[in-house]
Amino acid sequence: MRARRQARRALDARFQALEAVPTQRPSTGWLRAVRDALGMTATDVAKRLGVTQPRVTTIEQSEVDGTLQLSTLARAADAMGCRVVYFVVPKEGTLEDAVRGQARRVALERLGRTAQTMRLEDQGVDIDPTAVEELAAELSERRDLWKT
Repeated sequence: MRARRQARRALDARFQALEAVPTQRPSTGWLRAVRDALGMTATDVAKRLGVTQPRVTTIEQSEVDGTLQLSTLARAADAMGCRVVYFVVPKEGTLEDAVRGQARRVALERLGRTAQTMRLEDQGVDIDPTAVEELAAELSERRDLWKT
C-alpha cells in the first residue's frame, strides 16, 4: 500500500518538473511545426524516411487526427533529428490529488447511504466531515478504490 503512495509521490515530483513543457499541440501537429521550423520540405523528410512525399503529408495529418502510431511518430521525429517524449499526466492537480478526490467521493457515497438509511428509520444523522476524511484515508490505500 505504501508502495503505491510512494510511486504516486515520485511521479508527481517528476510531473512538477514538466510544468514548463508545452503540452498544447500546435494546430498543424508537432511534426509539421518542427519540420517548418527546421526549414525542411515534406520531400526532405520523405527521403530520410524512405517514403514518398504524400506519405509524409499523411503521417502529419494522422498526428493531427490522433491516429498516428507512436512508432511512426518516433521514426518521423528521428528523420528530422528529433526524438519523441511521451507523458501521461493528470488533467488537474497531482496523482495524489486524484486518489484523494476519488477516496472522498467514495467515502461520501458510502456514508451518504448510511445517513439515508438512518433517516428512513427516523434516526436522522448528518455526515461528519471527520468521518469522511477518516474513511477517505482508509479507502485511498485500497485496490478497489476505482471500482465504483
